[in-house]
Amino acid sequence: MSLRLSTVILPVDRWHGGGRAKWRRAEELGFHAAYTYDHLSWRTFRDGPWFGALPTLTAAAAATTRLRLGTLVTSPNFRHPVTLAKELISLDDISGGRITLGVGAGGNGFDATALGQEAWTPRERADRFGEFVPLLDRLLTEDAVTQEGDFYSAVEARNIPGCVQRPRLPFAVAATGPRGLRLAARYGQAWVTTGDPKLYEEGTPEQSDEALRGQVARLGAACGTIGRDVAELDKVLLTAFTPDRSTMLDSVDAFVDFAGRQRETGFTEIVVHWPIPGSDFAADEAVFERIATEAVRQLG
Repeated sequence: MSLRLSTVILPVDRWHGGGRAKWRRAEELGFHAAYTYDHLSWRTFRDGPWFGALPTLTAAAAATTRLRLGTLVTSPNFRHPVTLAKELISLDDISGGRITLGVGAGGNGFDATALGQEAWTPRERADRFGEFVPLLDRLLTEDAVTQEGDFYSAVEARNIPGCVQRPRLPFAVAATGPRGLRLAARYGQAWVTTGDPKLYEEGTPEQSDEALRGQVARLGAACGTIGRDVAELDKVLLTAFTPDRSTMLDSVDAFVDFAGRQRETGFTEIVVHWPIPGSDFAADEAVFERIATEAVRQLG
């Protein structure tokens, strides 16, 4: 099974102060895709520079020619399907059909209350996600949509001419729970996970690998219930949130060992963070570039 290697470039650099150079370098290094987080601010980066995801991706689309681009991930926390669909269709057009939408239910971080609302409970997030994704699917595949929902509505929302990619740009649905996995099975062209968060602090790599195998199996079961072949979905692992996050980028060999195990589990794409000195994503940039250029060849 072939394995793709992609990267996440956090939107922390001014475009003309290093941001553009990273996206162009990602293409030069041969990454399959480069993604960015779609947040208003995020964790330890809250009090520093943080730029908008969709304008950043628009600029990246103009600065590159082959690299796939996308979000990991967009959520309902501060997005509405009607306005998001219009922006995505525009971005897909500007990029020449190179956009993937990573989409998830969101969490209880800064985005959850930035618009003045109370943070939603996990059940409320799941309820909203269950309405958000199907409506977005319709908006990106139909010329005009009217739909009244409990959380999201559209009234004669026009989206002509639609996406360059047909029938629409691909969804990479981030999910580990049963409701999210059902959405991934029905609407996703890819599925995204960061592993089991309960193992982040004190778990072992062996426990994490077992948890990932369980998630892949549950995705297969969700696909099976609707008669879909799970092989149709790409399986994407966003790294840096598993117990071996501190060692996997130490060397090409360490990464090949990690990625090889994930390929055996069924993952088709591994995503690594572009190094940011002094952060949780600090790494040796020379080793990072060697991983980008040598690891995929070693994995075959």
